[in-house]
Amino acid sequence: MLKTEELQINIGPQHPSTHGVFRLIVRVDGETIIDLKPVFGYLHRNHEQIGEVSTYIQMMPFTDRLDYFNSMANNFGLALAVEKLAGIEVPQRANYIRVLMAELSRILNHATAVAFMINDMGAWQTPLAFGMREREKILDLFEMASGARMMCNYFRFGGLVRDLPAEFMPLLKDLMKGLPTFFDEFERLLRENEILRVRSEGVGILPKELAASYSVTGPVLRASGIAYDVRKAEPYSVYNELDFDVPIGSIGDIYDRFLVRIEEMRQSYRIVQQVIERLPDTTGGHINPSMASIGKQKALKPPVGDVYGRVETPKGELGFYLVSDGSARPYRYKVRAPSFINLTPLGDMCRGHKVADVVVILGSIDIVLGEVDR
Repeated sequence: MLKTEELQINIGPQHPSTHGVFRLIVRVDGETIIDLKPVFGYLHRNHEQIGEVSTYIQMMPFTDRLDYFNSMANNFGLALAVEKLAGIEVPQRANYIRVLMAELSRILNHATAVAFMINDMGAWQTPLAFGMREREKILDLFEMASGARMMCNYFRFGGLVRDLPAEFMPLLKDLMKGLPTFFDEFERLLRENEILRVRSEGVGILPKELAASYSVTGPVLRASGIAYDVRKAEPYSVYNELDFDVPIGSIGDIYDRFLVRIEEMRQSYRIVQQVIERLPDTTGGHINPSMASIGKQKALKPPVGDVYGRVETPKGELGFYLVSDGSARPYRYKVRAPSFINLTPLGDMCRGHKVADVVVILGSIDIVLGEVDR
């Protein structure tokens, strides 16, 4: 038998499979992973320190740059935390529009996250084209409502920067007509694909006990069999008025993560349908009148205290811990980023697998480095 020696290699920080500027220190015996350590920090931008020298509203556009795939969901998290700290009420209509934007974000995120993961397996571009096609349609809606496709900066404390334009709902209804076909087509293309099953079943398993000990959240946790979802565990906005299920896996491998994301898109579709039906009968406008002027947003001085506000973003629990000393700037501004937390068990998930499996396991976690490093 050929005798091999252990070897330490670097993957990244500049590498097409690391999903950003990110380095992996890998110890291998032949092709087998003996140990793996993620190295963070290449994209550190002092996000939290900037938050402590800025007014509360000045941080809203900065949250767009955390998980830049899901700026609407990021806005939601900060708005919720500040409103809790300052005791600001949000009109019912604004709450329903917020949920609409958050669930459209989940669909676009999962459509592209699954497609990028398949890209990492070697199915070059075709599944990605399917995912990106639907994402572009949703970005058209975001642009119509906020004026921007990715850096939306659409939320304000007490509501939203503006109401939906008249052309929004007809375009949304057109999108909704086609989405069920997309879900079925996307799943049929991939679910029984021989290469996907061989590369994902039994690979990168994260047992539920280990997932809980690492504080993993989102689809990665649910694929391990734990039905934890902030929308159910601590309902916020109007989620307690909406019907939806929390899909879970049983093994916690790459294949389960794929299946959970497919089903979560269908559940988001259910939520969006309910929002469309109820939105015409909601009360209030797009923002609390007492916070409607930009001057009120800029001058906001929450009372002394601290608060933790959290939302279920497509990647997991996004939380903002804020401490107010009564001034116009937070004394402490801390972000709990799901991409960062979910990345920490990567070494355990890769140990014993081959080098080629590492990039697929990483792809199945679904990270954005803007959120990991902050």
